[in-house]
Amino acid sequence: MTRVLLISAIATGVSLAACNPAAPESPARDSDAPATVITPARKADLPGAVRAVVLTARPGMIVSEAELKEREGRRYYDVEGRMPDGSDIELDLLETPSGWKVVEVQRDVAWDRVPNRVRAAAGGARAGFTPVRVIESTQADDGSVIYELFAEGQPATPALEVRVVDGRAEVLKEAWPH
Repeated sequence: MTRVLLISAIATGVSLAACNPAAPESPARDSDAPATVITPARKADLPGAVRAVVLTARPGMIVSEAELKEREGRRYYDVEGRMPDGSDIELDLLETPSGWKVVEVQRDVAWDRVPNRVRAAAGGARAGFTPVRVIESTQADDGSVIYELFAEGQPATPALEVRVVDGRAEVLKEAWPH
């Protein structure tokens, strides 16, 4: 009898779930994203080595805020600020055995200022998609550019990432490591 009740309860749950409208699907990368521990850092508390790398990479940058991020055994500082021309910028620094190094230079850009090849790649992956925010991330190691495209209601994780390298745009299947 217990088995019959259990089967009946499962069947009822399945039929009720089928009657409810489906929740919007979030990208697979949301659940697959590695856990990140974020610690806010005051400007005054930034290690001298981090400040030195930031000012060498972007002389004149005025730091407004920073945070230490730890993910998958890696340590990063995200340092946000403003350049002398008034533009906002963020530098992502990775701790390496030889010290801190800039791995990404990021800035927000308007969707209509994104290269056509990036817009076409995003449209091919998701017809009709228009991001509400775009972050352009220039990679220090190889000069490629990652466009992080954010959907409405998903401010923490890009809905799509498009990488431009050697003039070609490709939609990434996995989240970029930095």
